[in-house]
Amino acid sequence: MRKTIFLLLSCATLAAPALAEAPKAVNGKLVDAEGRTLYIFDKDTVAGKSACDGSCAANWPAALADSYDKAAPDWSFVTGADGKRQWAYKGHPLYRFAMDQKAGDANGDGKGGVWHTAKP
Repeated sequence: MRKTIFLLLSCATLAAPALAEAPKAVNGKLVDAEGRTLYIFDKDTVAGKSACDGSCAANWPAALADSYDKAAPDWSFVTGADGKRQWAYKGHPLYRFAMDQKAGDANGDGKGGVWHTAKP
């Protein structure tokens, strides 16, 4: 009986979703749970909506939020062009840059004059 209960509890623990961390400020910029730099897009001019889709979204993937993530005073969510839930900071949708290879890279800052490192 003990083994059965232990096995059931172990399986329940493994089946629980891993809670993702909300983005946070590190060294003066916003980063995701993996420490990758987050960006804002100047063409996001409609509140609560991402203007980045198609090839833009391939190069600038949305900083996705899970269904269990919670908004906070400066943190909210928008629905991306693909219908997925995306983090926003002070109403600005947040993105990653596909060419950033590791935590701390910020190769997208200033790209096209419309992409900027998100700052607190």
